[in-house]
Amino acid sequence: MFDGVKVFAATKQKEREELGETATRWLQERRDQIEIVDKKVTQSSDNEYHCIALTLFYNNK
Repeated sequence: MFDGVKVFAATKQKEREELGETATRWLQERRDQIEIVDKKVTQSSDNEYHCIALTLFYNNK
């Protein structure tokens, strides 16, 4: 079980390159409030776009 979900998604190359830093910053801002219980990385694409998503499942402390 978990209390919440946070999804970070990016389709543009620059956004994909910064996705880890964006997620890390979000986690650091909440390090005293939440605990990550699971994570999932997914990738999808079509003829024009490539999307990567980082999904974090967390519980409130």
